[in-house]
Amino acid sequence: MGVRIVVAVTDGDWFDFLRRKQELAEVNFWKPSGQNFKALQRGELFLFKLRAPRNAIVGGGVFTHASRMPTSLAWRVFGEANGADSESRLRRLIARNRAPHESVAHDFLIGCRILAEPFFFDKQDWMPAPNWAKNIVGIKRYSTDEADGRWLWDAVHERLVQMRAPLLDEETVRFGAPRLIRPRLGQRAFRALVTDVYGRRCAVTGERTLPVLEAAHIRPYSEGGVHDERNGLLLRGDVHTLFDRGYVTVTPEHKFVASRRIREEFENGRHYYDLEGKIEVPSSVLQQPDPALLAWHNENRFLG
Repeated sequence: MGVRIVVAVTDGDWFDFLRRKQELAEVNFWKPSGQNFKALQRGELFLFKLRAPRNAIVGGGVFTHASRMPTSLAWRVFGEANGADSESRLRRLIARNRAPHESVAHDFLIGCRILAEPFFFDKQDWMPAPNWAKNIVGIKRYSTDEADGRWLWDAVHERLVQMRAPLLDEETVRFGAPRLIRPRLGQRAFRALVTDVYGRRCAVTGERTLPVLEAAHIRPYSEGGVHDERNGLLLRGDVHTLFDRGYVTVTPEHKFVASRRIREEFENGRHYYDLEGKIEVPSSVLQQPDPALLAWHNENRFLG
């Protein structure tokens, strides 16, 4: 089976802003409608194309995850990786692409396509989208099993080799065969991914108030942890703080435990002791917290 590629029409302001910020490890290709996106799986190519008169594919990234977020949360998670220098500017860009009567003060629900390892071609390397109909205003899907898709893959691959793009490993560079690209997830993608795989609900308390939910690393990134859903838990802010400081933990059997040190040091903590017991985890084993990482937290962070 071939690798799928999506070419999506993008806003020129979004592209121009982000190509000046090429140090970003991930970007949010947002859609103002909040529409779901299921055209790609993690590791496939997402390319962006400017409207006429520039009318060319000008860059892309490795697709990692799709989500739907209120604008306020998208700004907190992605910041300038949304393609704007402020939340108010982002709201204006979104409003410009929605119904004219909608106020920029509205917290729009937008669709987020999170791209890792974004790349931006120099103008001389811009290229046409194969068989692109003038009436396409959203996306077009390709596959490397077909001639147009294979041409796209080869053309992008050639440009990335010239750019010495870090997303290409040695095998991909040597053979150029269409294959999934293992994306390096960053903090932004990690937060969005963990939020969604936990159903936007705190694993311990069941809290669903989105602004107070935080994606916690089981093993901190600064201590060898990775930005991966199996190294993550979605926790309410206060529980996250206690987890990071070792006052609470989650066992490899997915049981929440509060340390006696809360009572000893703060003469309080009844609420957290009442929460002890099984937590809610994603139904897919592939997205559940890694038992080895939970054991690491128990042994190296938990105060007991």
